[in-house]
Amino acid sequence: MTIESKPVTIIMIEDDEGHARLIEKNIRRAGVNNQIIPFTNGTDALDFLFGEDGTGEVSAHRHLLILLDLNLPDTTGVQILEKVKANQHTKRTPVVVLTTTDDEREIQRCYDLGANVYITKPVDYDGFANAIRQLGLFFSVMQVPETA
Repeated sequence: MTIESKPVTIIMIEDDEGHARLIEKNIRRAGVNNQIIPFTNGTDALDFLFGEDGTGEVSAHRHLLILLDLNLPDTTGVQILEKVKANQHTKRTPVVVLTTTDDEREIQRCYDLGANVYITKPVDYDGFANAIRQLGLFFSVMQVPETA
């Protein structure tokens, strides 16, 4: 997944280590070799995305894709999504919500806030693995804009 030969970095915000390993393994199986930076909580992910000064300028000119779980220990994925899409430096960053929540209102809310894709994690292992492999195939062909 590249744009003008600039590699896209996948930011994975997922607190369940088992899910995180499964996601990375199946993205790799789909042939996506991009760097994946994992975060187990929203605070650390937001620090990475917005920098020490909190402006988000650190993400200007980065090519990022965010994989976002909604159920995190310290902040909600919805709050992260709101901050990413409200910031001038990160608003174009594609956000793929990957969560167990299939509540229609939550899905609508995420799209209203600017989520690019909303995927409900299948409950069983094989279904989850297959969904992530397909997501990896999608990543291999999608275009990601520069964030600035």
